[in-house]
Order: sequence, then structure tokens, then C-alpha cells
Amino acid sequence: MAVSIKSAREIALMRESCRLLEIVHDELGKAIRPGMSTMDIDRMGEKLIREMGCIPNFKDYNGYPASICVSVNDEVVHGIPSKDRILYEGDIVSLDAGLIYKGYHSDAARTYGVGNISKEAQKLIDVTKQSFFEGIKMAKAGNHLYDISNAIDDYVSSFGYGIVRDLVGHGIGTSLHEDPQIPNFRQRRRGIKLVPGMTLAIEPMINMGRADVEWLDDDWTVVTEDGSLSAHYENTVLITDGEPEILTLSK
Repeated sequence: MAVSIKSAREIALMRESCRLLEIVHDELGKAIRPGMSTMDIDRMGEKLIREMGCIPNFKDYNGYPASICVSVNDEVVHGIPSKDRILYEGDIVSLDAGLIYKGYHSDAARTYGVGNISKEAQKLIDVTKQSFFEGIKMAKAGNHLYDISNAIDDYVSSFGYGIVRDLVGHGIGTSLHEDPQIPNFRQRRRGIKLVPGMTLAIEPMINMGRADVEWLDDDWTVVTEDGSLSAHYENTVLITDGEPEILTLSK
């Protein structure tokens, strides 16, 4: 496994790529409302990315047909936007997006409620988001990669939710997916030692019910096997000499 360590110049480019992606997510989050289609979200996202002079890195990635992955309710990830898929009051929607700035990738995901949602749905979104922050408490030089995985698992499992095992986080840089893979569930081994200059996309995907997922016939959309709701939260993170820097979350 070859994990790339970014130079100061590369970190500056990654930081800008991620700053721009944060703006995209902020704008999309504000726009979500009942009655819009998932295609509306995709078109808005792609327009924002291209107006910034960047490239949507998901578009045509291994054949994926859109710029923003829009996943609704029991869809875990990689939902394909459609003009026929309308958002309704009470839905939850996960947006996974990334862009390329001067050759460097960023990647982040957020789950939003559409209008007023149930307390149970809001709790799932909140726990999924917090599990990321529990994980990156361990994302420090000298710790090991799977310390992150174990911290996420410890937190999520206390709520009885299912942690998706078929999809994991990843390194990121001049490619969207680089080594290492970052599971969100407990590992027996400790994994590689974390060193400054690593850039990691850490992304818990959490189901209200069981962990099991399946792929739809489009070969992209991943759904919960039991039909339960799923939430997704991701940021691109830089390992430093001290606290980790969340590159896609400056606030």
C-alpha cells in the first residue's frame, strides 16, 4: 500500500479544492426544499463547480452519469439524480460531491432533512455526523489508521444503528480514491501509522436498521436491505503535527 504524503504546495492546492467544495455544499444545503427534483440539485451543483473553474470529479467516474450523488431515504450512497425523483416533506437526502482544482480532488458528503422530519430521522443524521467527529479525535500523527475506525464504531454501536461495511473511506489527492481504505467499523489490527501530510476522506455511512446493503439494477445506487433510513457524513481531512485539519469544513 502506497499512501501519498502531500508536500506544502500540494496541501495548499488541496486546501483550496476543499474550500471551494465547502461553498458548493453550503449552497446546495440552503437550496433543498420539498418539490425539487434530485436532478435540480445535480444541475445546481455542477453549475457551481464549473463556475469556479473546477471539474466535478464524480461526472463520468467509472461511468457515473452525474456530478452530485443524491441519495434519498433508504438510499445509502451513489443515488443517480433524476427529474422524476421529487423530494417530499419528511424525506432525508444525502449529497455526496467532489471537485478537481488544479489537479487536486476534494470529497465531502452531508445529509439533510427536507422540511420537517421525524425525531428519529434527525437523530440518525446527528449521530452519523457526530461519529465522524468521534473518529477524527484519533486522526493524529502517531496514532494508527484503525483507531479512527474503532472510535466511529464505538460511538455508533452505542445507538444500535447499523454501520455499512461494504463501503469505506479512502485516501485522496491527485486521484479521487487513493490508499488507504478507511473502514467505519471495528478492526482487529491497528493499521498503518498516521503521519503528517496524509489526506483522508473519512465518511461514516450509518443505517437506522441493519448494516446490510444491496445495489439496485442501475449498478450504482446502494440501498439498505431492510428499507431503513441511511445517513452519510464525510469530510476531507489533513493529518498534521497536531490536531487534524478538516479541509472541507472551515467553520
